Amino acid sequence: MSEFFDEVDEEVRRDQLKRLWDRYSLFIIAVALLIIAAVGGWRAYQYVEGQKAAEAGSAFNKAVELSDQGKHAEAEKAFADLAARAPAGYRMLARFRQAAEVATRDKQAAVKLYDELAADRSIGAGQQALARLRAAGLIVDTAGYQDIKQRLEAEAGPGAAFRHAARELLALSAWRANDAAAARQWLDMIALDGETPPGLRSRAEALQALLPPVAKS
Repeated sequence: MSEFFDEVDEEVRRDQLKRLWDRYSLFIIAVALLIIAAVGGWRAYQYVEGQKAAEAGSAFNKAVELSDQGKHAEAEKAFADLAARAPAGYRMLARFRQAAEVATRDKQAAVKLYDELAADRSIGAGQQALARLRAAGLIVDTAGYQDIKQRLEAEAGPGAAFRHAARELLALSAWRANDAAAARQWLDMIALDGETPPGLRSRAEALQALLPPVAKS
């Protein structure tokens, strides 16, 4: 009897499965096709993006070679093209290199490009800080101290990634402006930071020696 009931149960299950298949077969097939299409589309996207990255990498290396050969006008154009059409990572690198090439002929134009990078949140805080530092480095000899301070004060704080270079530029700018108190402030920060690179520390000590002595009360 148990075998009979097992056969009946199996027959019932087959009927249920058949009814379910008849009712939902088109939906199941459609879902399967969608999954296959999605996987295929993702694979195709990955392939296309990989090809774009490879082409951008090759173009970037060629632009770097032009720069190394002193062909700055050609390098500038090559980096500008990459900045306009390359994938995100290479596009950001190309924008930095384009600004560096522009700086060889027009510092103010290069500063504008760096300022655009500094304002672009999509590239990340670290790259924005680097752009601010590069711009300030180009104009430290010509801009006023307040301009340099506005650009770099936030980058000179404890723990900031580029604090050492920022403090040096701020000290130099203050010294140029004959603001001994401000220059001494930044030089003291350099001296008291245990992670200050030795070369920068030596330059700071040399600049410190050029400052007038602190007046005694």
